[in-house]
Amino acid sequence: MPDQHGAERQPESDTERRRRRAQFLRELHEAKALRDRVQPRRARAARMRQAMRMRTFRW
Repeated sequence: MPDQHGAERQPESDTERRRRRAQFLRELHEAKALRDRVQPRRARAARMRQAMRMRTFRW
């Protein structure tokens, strides 16, 4: 089954790619914030693990 969009697709511009990436990152941040609100105990545990990782990291 050939890809219909592959043949006629033109390389996207750098600005378009950045716009899509910014949109994706906004949605990802929003989803993580929602998950943290819905599961506060798990979010707190994740923050504590991250803090421990940062304390033990050697520069």
